[in-house]
Amino acid sequence: MEKKSAPSFPEKLYYKIGEVSQITGVEPYVLRYWESEFKIINPVRTHSKQRLFRRRDLELILEVKKLLYKEKFTIAGAKKRLQELKALREKQLKLNLPERQYQDGLLRVRKELQDLHGLLS
Repeated sequence: MEKKSAPSFPEKLYYKIGEVSQITGVEPYVLRYWESEFKIINPVRTHSKQRLFRRRDLELILEVKKLLYKEKFTIAGAKKRLQELKALREKQLKLNLPERQYQDGLLRVRKELQDLHGLLS
């Protein structure tokens, strides 16, 4: 069986709804509806009320799309499945606590190095 690679997104902090629509293949009105149904899809709003989606939002949208369109879940079923997946991820994170602490330590060191670089520049 052939394994599909993860979709590639342009490297950005935020994506406008039109970009998200193009990347995910989901119409903007459907994205707005899913935002109201799936509280985990929570784009940032600008002062002018424009939606700005993060990479995590795109990943969640693709997961919702897969659950609804490929696996034929109902909205309620997809919500339940996403909760199950979230609980599983949290359980796995607790099991990998030492690895997580190691990563957090590396992030702190990186930030300190960036701060030092800024002072020296």
